[in-house]
Amino acid sequence: MTTGKLDGRVAIVTGSGGGLGAECARVLAGHGARVAVADINADAAERVAGEIVQAGGQAMAVRVDVSLEDDVSAMAATVIDRFGRIDILHNNAAALDVQQRQRDRDICNLDMAAFDRAIAVNLRGAVLCSKHCIPDMLTRSRGSVIFATSGLGVQGDLSLTGYAASKAALIMLPRVIAAQYGKQGIRANAVQIGLAPAENAHGSMPAELLDILRDNHMTPELGTPRQIADVVAFLASDESSFVTGTTLVADGGFGCHTPSLVAMRSFFQKAGKTGM
Repeated sequence: MTTGKLDGRVAIVTGSGGGLGAECARVLAGHGARVAVADINADAAERVAGEIVQAGGQAMAVRVDVSLEDDVSAMAATVIDRFGRIDILHNNAAALDVQQRQRDRDICNLDMAAFDRAIAVNLRGAVLCSKHCIPDMLTRSRGSVIFATSGLGVQGDLSLTGYAASKAALIMLPRVIAAQYGKQGIRANAVQIGLAPAENAHGSMPAELLDILRDNHMTPELGTPRQIADVVAFLASDESSFVTGTTLVADGGFGCHTPSLVAMRSFFQKAGKTGM
């Protein structure tokens, strides 16, 4: 059921053929937006768009490789031709499949092809989509551009060097866009996402690893795709009309505490200080 807060608006969600992107597309449609489900996997995009239409929303599928400028330009033109405008761009597409994870390693063992792919999809893709969607927003002096970033963009880790570098850059891009086009009605923000895996992702992550990550979140459980999609919908809507050029952290408190907190909690529990 729509709340209507995005009625009349058109949203593009990249990488929305599954996972977090698909949930964001569904939630934006649920608030009344007409949604372009954009993904490199055409069949996946068609499936998600079909689900939205079946649920009573309006959606179209667009096949796009966001790292290619011709693809992105054609995507924007196709959406404008079908829906007449672009009001919301959610730069969600990212290279993070299992093979990419295995190759995007620590610096000394980094496969440079994996690094280049991370930059091409995650960063170049977001730049290209912004470049080709913002001009239409400027014709109405209103638009919201949203970037999906990660705690790995601000915290060092053992692997995913290219992914981390690209996500750090996505924290700067909304500041750049807000500074360049804010006076012309364009808002830009990033969402720093904590672990909010789609159900099918749980099977690819060892239970022990999930337990470690859960312990480091300051919420009882890990996040859900819907919780992230709700934040995206907030940034897409007029509810956030005074929010721009910033990063909204939706990570269940993963990045808010000292590195020693979990070990210290365990220490005090073992010492009988259960109030800690």
